[in-house]
Amino acid sequence: MQRNTDTRLIIVDTLQKVREIGGEAYSYAADYQSITELKSFTDRHNICVLIVHHTRKMEASDSFDMISGTNGLLGAADGAIILQKKKRVENTAKMMIVGRDQEDQELTLEFDREHCFWKLTKAEKELFKRKADPLLLAVAEFMRERLEWTGSATELLELMPDTQLKPQALTRKLNVSVSVLYNEFGISYTQNSRSRDKRTFTLKKVYEEDGGCFADDAIS
Repeated sequence: MQRNTDTRLIIVDTLQKVREIGGEAYSYAADYQSITELKSFTDRHNICVLIVHHTRKMEASDSFDMISGTNGLLGAADGAIILQKKKRVENTAKMMIVGRDQEDQELTLEFDREHCFWKLTKAEKELFKRKADPLLLAVAEFMRERLEWTGSATELLELMPDTQLKPQALTRKLNVSVSVLYNEFGISYTQNSRSRDKRTFTLKKVYEEDGGCFADDAIS
């Protein structure tokens, strides 16, 4: 985090490679402490840590009881996701999701072997869609006739006079809305290195209005 201050996501693959093993390796207290230390780290740095872990081969009525270890792992985490197939060779899988800040959800996914990614085919509950933030709507409108723009928060606010925000507040909002800007409005947001005592960022249109990717931004 000291070397890469703009980090937003860290993936730990797997938990066993970073946890400290002692005499109580498989106790509830040890499992709870392992996740609590990582959770405290995420809270201090305001980032997401995704921890990859294994399931047991033994079946269970509750899929989350299949997480290897004790309930202390799930008890200390903000949420958990289990991806499960009935047979190793199947293309269809179930993704079960639980969390403190979201409803429990079960998704059916199908693996696209040609493009090597999972596609959502069914959701047991209607996927939650947050009401669009007025600021993000204003940014999307600002980028409507532009492919790319680079500048500071102050400069952007000068070009959007109806937006009643301070530059620091604008930057904070954009920092936490990167995925929403990208997924819902097709706009990527990237912070640039500070130069001449000024912090700038770049807004870049990733998708055309018909939903197609621009050639140099295509994602494989």
